[in-house]
Amino acid sequence: MILKTFVTGMLENNNYLLIDEKSKQAVLIDCTEYIPEVKDVLCQHKAFLKFILITHGHFDHIMGINEFHKIYPETEIIAPKKDKELIEDIETFLDRFLGGFGHVEVPHIDKYITEEDEIYIGNEKIKIISTSGHTKGGVCYFVDDKIFSGDTIFLGSVGRTDLPGGSFEQIKNSVKRVLGMFDDNIPIYTGHGDKTSVGYEKQYNPVI
Repeated sequence: MILKTFVTGMLENNNYLLIDEKSKQAVLIDCTEYIPEVKDVLCQHKAFLKFILITHGHFDHIMGINEFHKIYPETEIIAPKKDKELIEDIETFLDRFLGGFGHVEVPHIDKYITEEDEIYIGNEKIKIISTSGHTKGGVCYFVDDKIFSGDTIFLGSVGRTDLPGGSFEQIKNSVKRVLGMFDDNIPIYTGHGDKTSVGYEKQYNPVI
């Protein structure tokens, strides 16, 4: 698969575009803001944006959804079910976090998923891994032998747990669970900052 990373937004979020070369299907993991370059890459590879997959409901991972939805109305937008309330209350969260942001339209979500749901890009299953702790409903996605961790796992660190719905005990358990599922050589593509690997985090992550 083809992987492109777009770093964007005030918090320098990583947004990941995966393209399956055989099926010409693509998924965008997290959606900080509308990224015009995504269209260029899709056109270059003659690909169709099948899904936008959200790792968790914080504003900096969902603010671009509605603009993308206007341009790609056939794209299915998927988010974790346990973060539904957080997503729908985006305006309140922004007021608390930034001290006021004006009116914000609730992001369009087509489907709320749990770990038991099955989604595919081409013939490859995208594994959904529940990783509560940063938020109630946060998930990691595993596809193409890569983990996309959102704000659950960072390089030598974990996501903050002091916001509503956060829990240090839960994120500690989630990180241990994820790292225990995969071989050391599996890369982890994080929601912010540099990528890491399962093996590195097993050795250096402070919650292990």
